[in-house]
Amino acid sequence: MAITAQLVKQLRDKTGAGMMDCKKALIEADADFEKAIEILRKKGASVAAKRAERTASEGIVLTKMSDDSSKGIMVEVNCETDFVAKSDDFVNFANFVLEAVIANEPKDVESLLALSHDNKSVQEELTNIIGKIGEKIEISRFTINTADDGILVDYIHHGSKLGVLIRVDNVTSDGKDEMHSFAKDIAMQVAAMKPSYVTREDVPEETLSKEKEIYKEVAKKEGKPEHILDKIAEGKLNKFFQENCLIEQASIKDNSKSVGEMLKDFNQKFSSESKIKLFHRFHLSDENK
Repeated sequence: MAITAQLVKQLRDKTGAGMMDCKKALIEADADFEKAIEILRKKGASVAAKRAERTASEGIVLTKMSDDSSKGIMVEVNCETDFVAKSDDFVNFANFVLEAVIANEPKDVESLLALSHDNKSVQEELTNIIGKIGEKIEISRFTINTADDGILVDYIHHGSKLGVLIRVDNVTSDGKDEMHSFAKDIAMQVAAMKPSYVTREDVPEETLSKEKEIYKEVAKKEGKPEHILDKIAEGKLNKFFQENCLIEQASIKDNSKSVGEMLKDFNQKFSSESKIKLFHRFHLSDENK
């Protein structure tokens, strides 16, 4: 069978590989179309193996919300360069991953890779895109959230390198629209100010103990009397809470008030008891994923 331009194009349409790669695969397969597909898939797996140890610190963060805001999903897919992160092939793959998470709700990335979506294996699609693009690509993380008596709101910062999901509970029907706008502001707060916890009650005791010991040691080295070290540490802890707990941070919309005070004003207006329950912040530069 002759290797025609039409046959090369059919293989390209089928696999998404480059024209030259398709032609080489057909030559190697003696124009056997199915064998050429297998050759290209093996090439993709080979490229994936070679790229495994490289760093994928660029990429994209995507979110998808249900129409009633009761469910929200966020995924992060990484690659090596910003150029690839903006390419149609990479963006289409990231959206395929997002839809696979929505449809199947896997428990972790390993489970996601093991499933099929739209009659396509997620693992095979990942291998294929690595082979086609030639960079390390990985599905870094995702989160699936539901809110029975509240809402979920997302925020994607310009460039899609930073995303936030926030959940607010106890949202009344008459205040839902305004809460959606308010929660969007809070999501932007999380994006900008990078809190670690919602409230001070969420901070692990181990973290508090370590912070206290550091503050006391610093004060001691500064020559402060032993009997006031605990008081100094408590004062430093309050600053720690203001910097790291969302509710206690100064609002970026009105820095004369904390986020908690802004929420209190909202609840008074709508006679509600809405509460910020949780947030997720995905940023490509995060070291701990």
